[in-house]
Amino acid sequence: MKNKGFTTRLVHSDRTLNPSSDGAIHFPTSNSVLFEYKDVNELVAVFQGKKVGHVYSRSSSSSNTALQNILAELENGIGAVTFATGMAAISAVFLSLLKQEQHIIVSRYLFGNTRSFFETLQNFGVNISFVDVTDINSVVKALQPNTKMVFTETIANPVTQVADLAAIGKFCAKHKLLYVIDNTMTPSILFDAKSVNASLTISSLTKYFAGHGNVLGGVVVDTGLYDWSNFDNISTHYKTSDTAQWGLTQIKKKGLRDLGATLSPKAASEISIGLETMALRIERSGKNALRLATYLHAHDKVKNVYYPGISDHPQHYIARELFGGNYGGIFSIDLEDNIDGHEFLNHLNTIICATHLGDTRTLALPVATTIFYENGHEQRELMGINDNMIRFSVGIEDIDDIVEDLEQAFNKV
Repeated sequence: MKNKGFTTRLVHSDRTLNPSSDGAIHFPTSNSVLFEYKDVNELVAVFQGKKVGHVYSRSSSSSNTALQNILAELENGIGAVTFATGMAAISAVFLSLLKQEQHIIVSRYLFGNTRSFFETLQNFGVNISFVDVTDINSVVKALQPNTKMVFTETIANPVTQVADLAAIGKFCAKHKLLYVIDNTMTPSILFDAKSVNASLTISSLTKYFAGHGNVLGGVVVDTGLYDWSNFDNISTHYKTSDTAQWGLTQIKKKGLRDLGATLSPKAASEISIGLETMALRIERSGKNALRLATYLHAHDKVKNVYYPGISDHPQHYIARELFGGNYGGIFSIDLEDNIDGHEFLNHLNTIICATHLGDTRTLALPVATTIFYENGHEQRELMGINDNMIRFSVGIEDIDDIVEDLEQAFNKV
């Protein structure tokens, strides 16, 4: 169904990519941990990678394979690996592909938990340069003889800096570097990571893919653009005749099997069902976010609004070119100095104070005292995070109700 529209492909993906023998529209959930083989030689062949099959559900199952088929097709990739969470997907990629004393270039605007993981990675002996990914010159200057990859998010959370994704892709292609993009904020309906030469995409399935705040998951997709014969960290065990599969195979073996962050079959099934409405939800939340950001941009109790859809955003024109006019559902604001952000949030009724994003419901929380608290004041300043910043994840509600909720809260502070 590659010639069909995005939502049509999503709605019909399960039955077309993963046909069931009994005609079920949704691929059945398999809860078996073990898999029987009548011929032991067949089991051995699967263990040794000579034949495709399942041996133990920590490594693979029919439910996860069904979801992986859908996600790889959506990204126009050659394969995908699912994980229990988005952070598990990130951790698996870097722990399975890097060695001590090697160097990577990373965005300095990373989400707090991701930044925390990279600090752990530094403790393991990997050298990291945190750079301004909105400026290609900063990326270029960070290149070292032992650089292996570049990693960035598309739109940073919470200050919404937009990476110069196309320029970074050209830089990585020139130097044969692995280009890894966290595409959580801009799923494939908004942004085709393959168009900027991404090698691997990582996404938290918990957010826009599943969309309803009821299941965790993560995924890594190989776009098929990177020549893994240029990557000297691949174990000889995984160097098969198909070089295109070297990277994903090592991530599956070292990052999923060995670390054990397996997505449950039930979660895989729930994510597959949530996917069907992803395009509709993202279209609605993007429109709502632009309306709210515009309203708050003109409000006398708001000092700054950080949203790529606002014309004075530093990367507005890059975002417009990359994301086709839908700038996502996340933005942040700085309240005026005389307003207590915690008090303001406590007066909200419809908007929920919660740490999550990509939900059907509109959410808000204070950034500096919660999700970026561990980063400390100095790091937050480098990321552009102010002490009075509030992040919003905009849902699909009737937008007038959200505006009314904000206004009544403003009137009380």
